[in-house]
Amino acid sequence: MNKQRNFHCCASCIHYHIEKIDGRTIYMCARLGYETKPTYKFNCWTPKENVKKLIAKYEKS
Repeated sequence: MNKQRNFHCCASCIHYHIEKIDGRTIYMCARLGYETKPTYKFNCWTPKENVKKLIAKYEKS
């Protein structure tokens, strides 16, 4: 079973950023350069360090 898919989403990617503009919260992908949602999934996903550690932990179990 691929444990990564349990963690794979924009919010766990190094390129995911949150911006506040005119009182509105915008979720952005800095790599792709457009708005996204935390739960979206793209093939370009690069997990954050803490997510990499969680994946490694779950792969051992």
